[in-house]
Amino acid sequence: MCEHDDFNEFAGPGRQITRREFGRMTLTAGLLASLPKAAFAGHTKGREVEIKTADGTADAYFVHPNKGKHPAVLIWPDIFGLRPAFKDMATRLAEAGYAVLVVNPFYRKQRAPTAPANPSFDDPAVRESLMALKNSLTEATLQVDASAFVGFLDAQKAVDGERKIGTAGYCMGGPLVFRTAAYQAGRIGAAASFHAGGLVTDKPDSPHRLIPYMKAQHLIAIAENDDAKEPQAKETLRAAFATAKLPAEIEVYAGTKHGWCPTDSKVYDHDQAEKAWGRMVALFGRALSA
Repeated sequence: MCEHDDFNEFAGPGRQITRREFGRMTLTAGLLASLPKAAFAGHTKGREVEIKTADGTADAYFVHPNKGKHPAVLIWPDIFGLRPAFKDMATRLAEAGYAVLVVNPFYRKQRAPTAPANPSFDDPAVRESLMALKNSLTEATLQVDASAFVGFLDAQKAVDGERKIGTAGYCMGGPLVFRTAAYQAGRIGAAASFHAGGLVTDKPDSPHRLIPYMKAQHLIAIAENDDAKEPQAKETLRAAFATAKLPAEIEVYAGTKHGWCPTDSKVYDHDQAEKAWGRMVALFGRALSA
């Protein structure tokens, strides 16, 4: 008997499933079963919004449960910007009981969409355009934006202002999460970063140097290929959070590539993205509950 025969009932006609595949399926099933139920599924309201800042008018998407007041979450997208995939992610989080704002961080230069459909970072023109947008963000612009976006959330009827705010960021959004958590330390109680780039650098304004100014609990989900390039970064982060006495879950997600979480990513990893999502919801549940 083949060692894989025990698992063939899961494989479907004409296909055998390996022990590794079976293990991944079992892990995923257990993880999904452990996630909170979407108490507000089908009962959320979303709309395009415009937010006045000191530098102009930011376009964004705001979604929340239809009734009641809820803890707020600010989402920073990756370099491809505000788009349907992130609106869907915001809606999913709203269905779990949060009032969610996902923003266009490049509003000073261009309204969303800020990337072409199905963009390829290997295309020189696309890469040049996106990097120009990314490089337009500075420490000063992020101070302006963190204040404006947190202020917008606190002014909404659907937001429970008595609770701390969460923030989450993807790729280039990771450093923006760190800066938001530092610049708005009095309001940010939870911060989640997914396959972020540049959290630890040798520059004076490196995001990790802001950890002493934060008060938030953190989740840092690292892509395996990012960790291979900078294996020391996670240890620097662990040491910095330990010194600041801030809880931080820092994990390298096996088999993942930079950009694995958004559902429209070319390297999307469903199982690991679901695991990371579950860890984020658990963090928000702990840190934003009161």
